[in-house]
Amino acid sequence: MIGLATWSCRAIVRVGVAMMLSAAAAGAASADETVSVGGSRVALIRPASARASVILLPGGDGAINVGEQGDIHGLLGNQLVRTRKAYAARGLAVMVADTNTDLKAAVDYMASIKRPVTVIGTSRGTLRAAEGIARGARPDALVLTSGFLSPESGSSSNVMSILGAPSALPRTLVIHHSSDACKFTLPAGVDPFIKWSGGRARVKWLSGGAEEGDPCQARGHHGFNGLDGQVVSLAAGFR
Repeated sequence: MIGLATWSCRAIVRVGVAMMLSAAAAGAASADETVSVGGSRVALIRPASARASVILLPGGDGAINVGEQGDIHGLLGNQLVRTRKAYAARGLAVMVADTNTDLKAAVDYMASIKRPVTVIGTSRGTLRAAEGIARGARPDALVLTSGFLSPESGSSSNVMSILGAPSALPRTLVIHHSSDACKFTLPAGVDPFIKWSGGRARVKWLSGGAEEGDPCQARGHHGFNGLDGQVVSLAAGFR
């Protein structure tokens, strides 16, 4: 008969081995790495069995300053940069693109990992998304958060003006905060964009969260401060 102490030791060993195997599996499931896409360095999180892919286009100047191991040193507070691992946790292959990344090359790269490929841009990243699509990038879907959408958004440079016609627009989800006070992404710009899209785009309005500091920065409603989980859930689920 096995003594209680012996049984306990064996149980502890089994639990410890199971935990190590689980940790090893998690490590194998996704790892940060730096890859070159069209001559631009980007950060990549590549799950072992991705169910889809996303390309994240941060706002601001778009310079994420990627290190050697997928480590990011710029725009760390940006809503897409700070939530990149939350997308990977949902089984998505994730690329965080730098400002000069060729979007067509990025879409092709992620398509080789797993389609569908969704481009997600926030703030000025929505302009880079539109510019990439205008140059020939063909993602399966597009998500525009806190976007420079139309002239009514507050900027002469916007997704509508860059694309020119809605025929270039893939299936599109707009995620916008009803209290976004940034002068370039005003809520008033959303409805004109949705109408212009001719049924290719729909909108999901969010409210609540916190407003701190510059209304055009990540800690305001513009950056969905306090609402990261909702944004990720909506964007990750749109394919």
